[in-house]
Amino acid sequence: MKSSPSEIVIYDSTLRDGVQGGGVSFSTEDKLRIAERLDDLGIDYIEGGFPGSNPKDIEFFSEVPKLRLGHSVVTAFGSTRKASRKASEDENLKMLVHSGVSTAAIFGKSWKLHVFEVLQTTLDENLRMIEESVAFLKSHGLRVIYDAEHFFDGFKTDADYAIRTLQAAAAGGAECLVLCDTNGGSLVSEVQQALRSVRENLTPPLGIHTHNDSGLAVANSVAAVEMGVRHVQGTLNGYGERCGNANLCTIIPTLELKLNRRCLLPGRLDRLTSASQFVSQIANLPHEQRQAYVGEYAFSHKGGMHVDGVLKNPRTFEHVPPERVGNRRFTLLSDVSGRGTLLERVRMYQPKIAKNAPEIRELVELVKRLEHEGYQFESAEGSFELHVMKIFKQYQELFHKSGFRIIVEKGQDDIHISEATIKVQIGDRVIHTAAEGNGPVNALDQALRKAIAEIYPEVNRIRLVNYKVRILEDMVGTAAKVRVLIESTDGEHLWGTVGVSENIIEASWEALVDSIEYGLLYRRYRRNGKTSG
Repeated sequence: MKSSPSEIVIYDSTLRDGVQGGGVSFSTEDKLRIAERLDDLGIDYIEGGFPGSNPKDIEFFSEVPKLRLGHSVVTAFGSTRKASRKASEDENLKMLVHSGVSTAAIFGKSWKLHVFEVLQTTLDENLRMIEESVAFLKSHGLRVIYDAEHFFDGFKTDADYAIRTLQAAAAGGAECLVLCDTNGGSLVSEVQQALRSVRENLTPPLGIHTHNDSGLAVANSVAAVEMGVRHVQGTLNGYGERCGNANLCTIIPTLELKLNRRCLLPGRLDRLTSASQFVSQIANLPHEQRQAYVGEYAFSHKGGMHVDGVLKNPRTFEHVPPERVGNRRFTLLSDVSGRGTLLERVRMYQPKIAKNAPEIRELVELVKRLEHEGYQFESAEGSFELHVMKIFKQYQELFHKSGFRIIVEKGQDDIHISEATIKVQIGDRVIHTAAEGNGPVNALDQALRKAIAEIYPEVNRIRLVNYKVRILEDMVGTAAKVRVLIESTDGEHLWGTVGVSENIIEASWEALVDSIEYGLLYRRYRRNGKTSG
């Protein structure tokens, strides 16, 4: 697919390896949507799963041809034939042939420990299993990528035998030999040593597949590329079994921006952050804020000296421009923030505002007072920007909240029902409505949406994706003040809001109202070109 030595083939295993991670699960529809996003990003290979192993993967392989992907090749994953069985009689291999794909990836054993204790067969039979399985798939017109499972552990135990397993795959016709650090325990130096030995004995293209159990998956993958490997496997956001797979969201920009090795289609790198966030949302998992390159905090600055330096020259505290990966510079707000920090944020609304403007002084004092009361705006940019709108007289009250009431009832079969009654005013119209939810906050959310949806139908695009509560005065017990942080999205933009109170419902209501109000106002300001936030 790629011919230049400076180009790297990217093989994404999010839909197969990724779902083996704790807390990760995708429906068939989820997998299809992610496949479309990976294709848009310019990923070369998308591993769809085990065809025939479960109804979800069967449905995926039947539906994915309808997507008409423009660049990516969907692959099916399987293993070598079982011991003492002909390849033509192996159900796993036959499912790969009938899956409808043009390329298959199969794994085989490189480590004697697995040959003896997992496969419970002989070393010679394992070599035959590898070669015959690859040859069988090739005879049915499939291109074959061979994953040498546990290769580096096998190499440490018996380097000669580990290399012989690769030679068997090559003899069968494998087009790429992928060296796998399946247990994730190899050091960079060990990966490099093994690669040097493999290159002396084999000529087919090599690939790398690493796990992160030692925190070295990305480092090992990058080191392999520096030694000539041109096929890299991993998952978006590093999802995967145990500690995860190599994170393509870190590997791809590192290779492109630091080693000048193109991985994606030209001009697609700036789509990486949104793709990473998209996969997090589909997985219904929080997006890792401190993730390299694509995390919300990847280009965040809080200390006054850091902010001042970045304002003068971003290179002072940023290793790459955030725009290159589709991210943005972010100044974190707190009671230690100076005027420079606030000025950077305010200029999203008022590009020509002076540092000594009275509005800036008012905002500095407001942030310091609110943070003293327990508010935190680092992850609540939505609430902060509402304050900015109000101070700069750009705020438009979309609805006025008059009050609410919550009833929590424990019904039959120990089922808890929460009902929220709220009253809001929009213009001269007073709306009094109620809704049920699976908890007080959900009931309030449903009631508020019900009250305003007729006038603001775009509220239906807004979805709460995360809810966090933190006790601020742990010595006071149940009477303590709490801080509630809510994350919401409209499918394109992610924002946070905050509420603080001794009453957890009141704090939640404050954060919830901010979330809905900011989501509605953001779309209006964006359409009018008044904000870039």
